[in-house]
Amino acid sequence: MKYTKLGHSGLDVSRICLGTMGFGRPESGMFPWAIDQQKSEAVVAKALDLGINFFDTANIYSHGDSEEYLGNALNKLAKRDQIVVATKVFYTPGNEPNQHGLSRKAIMYQIDQSLKRLKMDYVDLYIIHRWDYNTPIEETMEALHDLVKTGKVRYLGASAMFAWQLEQAQNVAEKHNWTKFISMQNHYNLLYREEEREMIPYCQDQDIALTPYSPLASGRLTRQWSGDTLRYQTDTVAKGKYDADKELDLPIVKRVGEIAAKYNVPQVQVALAWLLHQPQMAAPIMGATNPDHLASAAKAVDLKLTADDLNYLAEPYQTHRLVGPLTPTTKTLQDKRRR
Repeated sequence: MKYTKLGHSGLDVSRICLGTMGFGRPESGMFPWAIDQQKSEAVVAKALDLGINFFDTANIYSHGDSEEYLGNALNKLAKRDQIVVATKVFYTPGNEPNQHGLSRKAIMYQIDQSLKRLKMDYVDLYIIHRWDYNTPIEETMEALHDLVKTGKVRYLGASAMFAWQLEQAQNVAEKHNWTKFISMQNHYNLLYREEEREMIPYCQDQDIALTPYSPLASGRLTRQWSGDTLRYQTDTVAKGKYDADKELDLPIVKRVGEIAAKYNVPQVQVALAWLLHQPQMAAPIMGATNPDHLASAAKAVDLKLTADDLNYLAEPYQTHRLVGPLTPTTKTLQDKRRR
């Protein structure tokens, strides 16, 4: 495994991050393909064997099961000072007052719930899962800064949003001498590259690390699109992200297969290697529910693609509709006017 610093920080992370969205009880109603505690532990054990030290979860995944399963596995298998654990705040199962979003009250409550499920005293990276249009960014950034100062959080990260929003948050933090974000967990892969327009150039300029989610386009880059897995058949969110643009994207998937054949490797390694060659890239978040799949994917850190390979893979891309950042709804705009 190879390691890198996470943005403008001294934090060392593996070039592959294990995403644990698939850990949890299928009966929770969130992810029918989720795996139980025993299988989750096997995936975590394989990650540690491979040298992966970076683990990503969220308070919303399987309504907290993911954090619980990950915490149980890591507390059993790893030394706390040698691993990097990231979790997120924003979403909750419902939309009850003071639970959902990024108000000071919600953040302070949710971090305690996450730490309880993880059975840890702190998280290394606390990520805002989306932008909250109903809370002043000053309130959010000060609350996050306070978590760093109390020791419950070591570093701060952001996730899918518009570049102007990330810039605004960083400027507010700098103005008040509060903790700034060191990472951006955005939607980025060979089939979705809209982030190259504004977000990635801004992250390059500010030395903010990229840790993209969905690096394999929910499996569509690992095979010639179709699949018989339970997730492929039941993941309606992924279908909404990708299937409407299938005709645009099939030429890219075909080229991934050609490069994979050229190097005699699985397509998953080519898709991840392409990301690992991109500017400002720290660690794609590789979701895995099978130890063998994770072992194969991890080999991408050693796959060297030529400039011709990279250009060949990128060349067919066409503009896509935005998928990831939230846009303000009529209700949120009305709420802001009432203040």
